[in-house]
Amino acid sequence: MKTPFVSLEKLREITQTYPTPFHIYDENGIRENARKLNRAFSWNEGYREYFAVKATPNPYILQILKEEGCGADCSSYTELLMAKVVGFTGDDIMFSSNVTPAEDFILANNMNAIINFDDITHIDFASRLFSFPEKMCIRYNPGGYFTISNAIMDNPGEAKYGFTRVQMFEGVKKLMSLGVKEIGLHAFLSSNTFSAYYYPTLANVLCQMAVALAEKTGVKIAFINLSGGIGIPYRPDDKPVDIFRVGDNTRKVFKEILTPAGLNNIPLYTELGRFMLAPYGALVSTAIHEKHIHKEYIGLDACAANLMRPAMYGAYHHITVMGKEHEPHDQIYDVTGGLCENNDKFAVDRNLPKIDIGDLIYIHDTGAHGYSMGYNYNGKLRSAEILLTESGEAKLIRRAETPDDYFATFDFTSFFKEKKYGRK
Repeated sequence: MKTPFVSLEKLREITQTYPTPFHIYDENGIRENARKLNRAFSWNEGYREYFAVKATPNPYILQILKEEGCGADCSSYTELLMAKVVGFTGDDIMFSSNVTPAEDFILANNMNAIINFDDITHIDFASRLFSFPEKMCIRYNPGGYFTISNAIMDNPGEAKYGFTRVQMFEGVKKLMSLGVKEIGLHAFLSSNTFSAYYYPTLANVLCQMAVALAEKTGVKIAFINLSGGIGIPYRPDDKPVDIFRVGDNTRKVFKEILTPAGLNNIPLYTELGRFMLAPYGALVSTAIHEKHIHKEYIGLDACAANLMRPAMYGAYHHITVMGKEHEPHDQIYDVTGGLCENNDKFAVDRNLPKIDIGDLIYIHDTGAHGYSMGYNYNGKLRSAEILLTESGEAKLIRRAETPDDYFATFDFTSFFKEKKYGRK
């Protein structure tokens, strides 16, 4: 069983003001988790978490994380603008993008963000746009398969990101010729991992590269960025990652590889999104239809436009029928939304208690890559986002879209300019 962070009584109170569906976030959980992460890596004097803005792009969430000492990992022009509005500046921002437009590079440079190059050709591309600062970063892709204890975790050779090993040396020399004096190293080789050895294994790869680059080029290594990749327990039987064990194992790798090479006190960075936010968000919806054909269906007022992961990846998200947590889970349902797509399902053949029309449905672990992956297929409108504050107040941090929002980008006839479609 997974336990919601908000009670049925509180949700009923909230829905009197804000109708379902909506995403809700737990401020207490977010802050406690950020503090735990910082403690786990406190052995590294320069450690900093750069929250992956793409996971939960909301300025209220970013402000909370900023107050907890986090930076912002941005990947686009608009994410940079959001970080700027929240007050992130300079080294507070890591700009990690790919297939990057010129205007994105220019804005990142104007904001003095740390630019993380994804491809060696981007060096020449960006050098025609602005003079380089003294500190920049490059992303490494070692190719082949990424393994931990002989178990294949992912296939970087099929990923579009990063420099090859040869290009790492060529890229550093090119950057140094353009005035760069300090280089950060970055890699992301697997996602949603539960192994306490993912970060340590990745740290081994980057620490070895740091030593080789320092010896062969003389460049100063500014930091090592392990990016994201640490998973969360989506299923009730999944065991959460022991972040303190991860931190200690990573410390050992730094000491074993960097200290003998004289590369002491190199700052360690991370760019976690899922680990930071996913367990502290939920999609709250209402059961509005039931269907009895070849299978039993429960239809919600939410759909894949509110949470794409189950439809896109077949991802598991646990479901709680609020108020029926302890009733027998003796019904088998497909829990669906209303899109004209048969994959618009939050759960398939899921054992749940009997669901009645009007029941509040709590879909767990949507705090990262939940709202942010939303879209407007079928003209569906994206939901509100609500923050459950430390004091227990329900604070609206993004209103629900209205038809006016959907039609706002049209300039076809005066029809769309004059008509009003406010949500009733």
